[in-house]
Amino acid sequence: MEFAKELVALGFDILASGGTAKVLSEAGIKVTDVASLVGGGAILGHRVVTLSREIHAGLLARDTDEDCTELNRLHIPWIDLVCVDLYPLEEEITKPGSTRSRL
Repeated sequence: MEFAKELVALGFDILASGGTAKVLSEAGIKVTDVASLVGGGAILGHRVVTLSREIHAGLLARDTDEDCTELNRLHIPWIDLVCVDLYPLEEEITKPGSTRSRL
């Protein structure tokens, strides 16, 4: 939470998916859920939402007039920084009742 607050204070816009977006929003942090950016909701139990051309374009665009113009035309934000919180898979698979389908 503090990390996101500091990023906003530094002038960053926050993009997040699902639960992270909800928690940040409820804490009063301005956030855009990536599902709204990609033109559709998450699929496959929310395992696929950030794997989209919009997210990848924002990450891979170069600092050229051509790329910036194209991003603007498509309403795709430039993504300067990525923070990944890795899923605690090892912890999850050791829980009683854990199955492959619940991961």
